[in-house]
Amino acid sequence: MRFEQLELIPPLLQSLAACGYDEPTPIQAQTIPLLLQGRDVIASAQTGTGKTAAFILPALQRLATHGTRPTPRRRGVGVPRVLVLAPTRELAQQVATQATRYGDQLRLRTVCLFGGAPYPPQYRDLERGVDILVATPGRLIDHVQRGRVDLSRLSMLVLDEADRMLDLGFQEDVERVCSLAPAERQTVLFSATFDGAAGRLAAALTRTAARIDVRTAHAAPVAIEQRVHFADDRAHKYRILDRLLAEVGEGQSIVFIATKRDAETLANKLRDEGHTAAALHGDMNQRERDRTVMRLRRGGVRTLVATDVAARGLDVPGISQVINFDLPRQAESYVHRIGRTGRAGASGIAVSLANASERGTLRQIERYTGSAIPARVLPGLEPSRREPTAPARGRPSYAPSGAGRKARPAAPPRRSSRRR
Repeated sequence: MRFEQLELIPPLLQSLAACGYDEPTPIQAQTIPLLLQGRDVIASAQTGTGKTAAFILPALQRLATHGTRPTPRRRGVGVPRVLVLAPTRELAQQVATQATRYGDQLRLRTVCLFGGAPYPPQYRDLERGVDILVATPGRLIDHVQRGRVDLSRLSMLVLDEADRMLDLGFQEDVERVCSLAPAERQTVLFSATFDGAAGRLAAALTRTAARIDVRTAHAAPVAIEQRVHFADDRAHKYRILDRLLAEVGEGQSIVFIATKRDAETLANKLRDEGHTAAALHGDMNQRERDRTVMRLRRGGVRTLVATDVAARGLDVPGISQVINFDLPRQAESYVHRIGRTGRAGASGIAVSLANASERGTLRQIERYTGSAIPARVLPGLEPSRREPTAPARGRPSYAPSGAGRKARPAAPPRRSSRRR
């Protein structure tokens, strides 16, 4: 199938051709026709599958073919017709960038609102007019309370990574935003899972929604080579990390770590060792985050040490290697993490470092993705406990407890000291 078969208008086809895109991905092929028909959609798709274009292209076409921008009730108020809610500023910025890119041939304005940035520039953006508003829930509520955003003319509402927004504690903000939008609107939800709270939210916000699932049993992208290195402790992990970074050559790496404090500590340690490294985490202000990401894009940073929240939505084509210094607590986060490499059809490498306390987490990841992660050993950095380096197909890559040990002879029965 080609994009021309999806009945997209010529300006959008021209923009897609300029980006080098000829054929839609499965999520795009299934979602775009439904949204063009005005249907509500609930969709599940992995990162890197093109889900942003799946809702942005129909949104742009809807705006281009349904009249002019509504007049605000008072000056300085943004009255969007399409609203995209995203859990993090990085994902919001990524969506806004793609909306601008795909709508290059259309006279439509996209505005991005997120926390950690000064208000005056965002006020000025809203004053110039807005067609598509991309925002994080907290900052959007702030602008609504200040009278700077009016959602009464909204025709399409998109919740991107809805499950992640709920995980981050945005449920009340999301519900309030939805209550301010017109009841007669088109609603689209993308989420990794629709179990529990995400499923209840989807049911409450949509009307006879079409369901789409292209997760393919949570499988990791096939273009990404995965492997695990077992380590005795964090010091051993660091020695393996240092070797991996030295061997990556001209490529760039993202190292995922559990906490903000550890991100700063590890980035400083790597810089002391001569690596061009930087940290990215939630405690940094927006200017610091933007500067770090820009340095990464321009090649001034070769190794980014990041937490999950900070790297959500990060899309840098030069990332050739993802390293999980700490395994994620949730198995679905593993697929998101490794999806930061192997972008746009390129190949990539995903390496996980696991110690004894993380074997259970590794087991969960392998069950979630449906495949074993091969174990590898770097010469001179072998773990003290011997691990299998080439697990049988379909078998987990961790060693079962007691593997390789000789059975102990049964102990003779103890003679009771009690007199009979």
